[in-house]
This record gives sequence, C-alpha cells and structure tokens, in this order.
Amino acid sequence: MLPRMTKVRHIKDYELEISFNDGTTAMLDLRARVAGRGGVFAPLQSVSYFAQVSVNRESGTLVWPNGVDFCPDVLYAEATGRPVEAIAADVEPA
Repeated sequence: MLPRMTKVRHIKDYELEISFNDGTTAMLDLRARVAGRGGVFAPLQSVSYFAQVSVNRESGTLVWPNGVDFCPDVLYAEATGRPVEAIAADVEPA
C-alpha cells in the first residue's frame, strides 16, 4: 500500500501542509484541483470552507465536510515528484 496521510494543516488560500505515514511532509497548492471546477468542488472555492479540510483516518486521505476527497496516491506522487507507477513499484513485493 502506498503511504497515506496522517496530518493536514491549512496554510493559506489553497495551500496545505500534508504529512504522510512514511515521514514525508509536503506543501501542496490545490488551487488547480478546486478553482473553477464547480459541482461538488464549488464549496471548496471558498477559502474558509477549503480550510475545513481534515484527514479521513480510515482511508488516509483529505476530506471536506461535503464528502469531497482526493486520491491519496495522486497527492503522494505530487508531494514526492514521482509518478504513481514508480512509487507503487517500490512498495509492491518482488
């Protein structure tokens, strides 16, 4: 299993500091994933609502009060600058 999130802290605007269970910590700007998307993402365009982010302990990903979440694998790849496939190959048994 790829690393999962353990902690999140809203910094400002759409910027978050995210910690993973392997010790990785990264600052990510999720503006492009939220702004202008509409639908279930519309509430997240309000920075005060976006700041209500938390970590779902069961799935190890980010979640907001309206149920929106982001794939932890994709966010870990963004945090480390490595493709999901490469990370998965590192954690899969040989």
